[in-house]
Amino acid sequence: MNDLRIRPMQPDEISIAVDWAAAEGWNPGFADDACFATVDPQGFLIGELDGAPAATVSCVNYSDHFSFLGFYIVRADLRGRGYGLRIWNAAIAHAGSRVIGLDGVVAQQQNYRRSGFELAYANVRYGGTVAAPPVRQAGMVALAEIPMAAVEAYDATVFPAPRAAFLRAWISSPGHSGRALLRDGALAGWGVIRPCRQGHKIGPLVADDRATAEAILSALLADVGGGEVFLDVPAINRDAVALAQDLGLTPVFETARMYTGAIPPLRLDRVFGVTTFELG
Repeated sequence: MNDLRIRPMQPDEISIAVDWAAAEGWNPGFADDACFATVDPQGFLIGELDGAPAATVSCVNYSDHFSFLGFYIVRADLRGRGYGLRIWNAAIAHAGSRVIGLDGVVAQQQNYRRSGFELAYANVRYGGTVAAPPVRQAGMVALAEIPMAAVEAYDATVFPAPRAAFLRAWISSPGHSGRALLRDGALAGWGVIRPCRQGHKIGPLVADDRATAEAILSALLADVGGGEVFLDVPAINRDAVALAQDLGLTPVFETARMYTGAIPPLRLDRVFGVTTFELG
């Protein structure tokens, strides 16, 4: 194990972790690596053996108080040799004293608990093929037309730390489409849809209530002409689960959202679609 060299990835190497995640069935978006690099470039680690990639992990520091861990993958032919633990420990060290969150496979919950993570709730990926809706609701606008300060303020109610640079990149990336709904001049909800290795993913989808989320979801589907879509839903938001089911989507797989400590109170009743399992 002493021959494993762990170092931060270069920005153009984040695509290695994204490609490995795709091979594991996580279905990342085509522009995910460029967006992820805006958060904490030093938080993406690669382990190399003889100069070849052997393991990846990310633990991006969003603030002085919060980090999020993802892309924890060891190359299939090298598993069971301790390389995963070494790069995991390096990622945890990068976070320092921050609270760390992750979306892990359910079967690994016990292993994460040994590192101090506790289950907060399950996230369920729903997927299926849907038709493009015929009409958009009045008051719907392009998300890019909304002042970023308003988007960031709304996001602060549903995410544990500021992520302004990431949101700007996520909203403006090629192929990403964002919609927002205004009510009485105030932002009532917004969402983004993006092309992925398979179909499109909707996330985030955040709204004051189910009706607003449904209207935004319809607008996003209209933007891409329908087709195969995926929506990652916090299982504790019953309205979000019902929305996914009523759209005809069915569960694809489930993750365990876990944290190492307390996070600020979040309005999970507003979360109808998680942004990304890799970065929260």
